[in-house]
Formats: sequence, structure tokens, C-alpha cells
Amino acid sequence: MIRAVEECFPLARRQRCLAHRMRNLLAKAPESEWPELRAHVRACYEAPSLEMAAALRDDVVRRFESRLPAAMACFTDDFEACTAHLRFPIAHRKVISTTNLLERLFVEERRRTKIIPNFLHGERPVLKLMFAALIRAAERWRGIRMSEFETRQLEAIRSELDGEHARRTAPVARSSEAKSPSSISSRLRT
Repeated sequence: MIRAVEECFPLARRQRCLAHRMRNLLAKAPESEWPELRAHVRACYEAPSLEMAAALRDDVVRRFESRLPAAMACFTDDFEACTAHLRFPIAHRKVISTTNLLERLFVEERRRTKIIPNFLHGERPVLKLMFAALIRAAERWRGIRMSEFETRQLEAIRSELDGEHARRTAPVARSSEAKSPSSISSRLRT
């Protein structure tokens, strides 16, 4: 699934749900260790920058690796996706660091289709229903006020992602030797 999304949406940043990640860590840590571990892990996920998050991650791993190896394996797995929200403006981070909005849409869809099942014959009515739920969710996003600085941050992120995409999709330059048919045939003979 992750590979499919990365291929279809190469400019997107993938964010792991931090609420789910914390639950995974809780399942791997003893109850006596959990309060201390949670405080250190949250400090990583709420760091002011990606660089600070990486430094805090290294400190957490050093501190807990010998006592909690399974929890540390879970913590370090896909760490970049867990801290992807740190690239964005501070006002957006809380909203995009969990899948609560997406999960709320799924709950709303299930609730509505359960109440009015006879109405939903075919794909079109279901799509209308989901589109209405998406519009409501988007209106909540509009409640996030963005300053000029935050707008510039988003523009910088967009241009950075465009640059990364251009580098990844740029054709690899070949040497003139590799292009000539005689060099190909001579390599095939050897």
C-alpha cells in the first residue's frame, strides 16, 4: 500500500498516525517504564524541527535500547514518516499528526450508510454522501488561520517537493560511449 501511494503521489509526504504509534509502543513497554518512555517519545514527535527530533531519537534509543529492545525497534521503524508533520507550520502539526480526521470520515460514512441503506443503490449516491462528508471535514480545516509566514512555509515546502520530484524523474545522463551502437556490440562480445 505504501509503495502504491508513493508511486501514485510522489510529491506527497507520508505521515504515520502518532496516536497509533504510541499505542504500539505502549503494547511493547512494561507499565512501569511507560510514563518515562512516553515523555521522551512525545518530546521527539513534538520537537521544533526535524534535526532536533533526530537528535532526541538518538538519545531515546541510547537510553532505552538495552531495557526495551522491542519498543525501540518499533520507535525507530519508519521514524521519518512519524516526524513528517514537523516540516509544516506549527498550527497544522496537531491536525496532520494523527489520522483522526480520516477515521472520523470513515465513521461518518458507516453511520450514514447504516441509517439510509435503501437510498444507496449504486456508486453515485455513495460518492455524493462521501463528498458531503469531505466538504464538512474541509470546513474544519478552514478554521486554521494562516499567517503570511505560514503561507510562505507551505510555498517553500511545495517548491522543495517539486525539486525532489524533478530530481527523481530526471532522465539519467548517459555517456557518449554508452550511446554508441559499436560500444554496445563490443560489450556484448566480451
